[in-house]
Amino acid sequence: MDKISNLKEIVITTLDLNKAEDIVTIDLKDKSSMADYMIIASGTSSRHIQSLSEQVLEKLKDNGIKDSKIEGKESGEWKLVDGIDLIVHIFHPEKRKFYELEKIWSEFIPKEKVMI
Repeated sequence: MDKISNLKEIVITTLDLNKAEDIVTIDLKDKSSMADYMIIASGTSSRHIQSLSEQVLEKLKDNGIKDSKIEGKESGEWKLVDGIDLIVHIFHPEKRKFYELEKIWSEFIPKEKVMI
């Protein structure tokens, strides 16, 4: 297992142990050059979402991703944890439904149309 796949499993386990809901992984390797994987999960409250994002950030840093950071710090409804080759979105369920990232990124995109 390569380093990014191993890190993906660590993040999924961290989210699961901390009671994140509806954890989904999307392979971005053939869809975008911005990252290899996107993980999407839901939290039950703004405090839960904040805690999940901090736990994920800590795991990323513990595993050598020193430049990782949290986006959306002022929002209680979503957070994005940028792990360079691994992006983690944590949403309040209503915001997650609104943005539909799973639907957008799960669709096949021909390589000639990939812009990112």
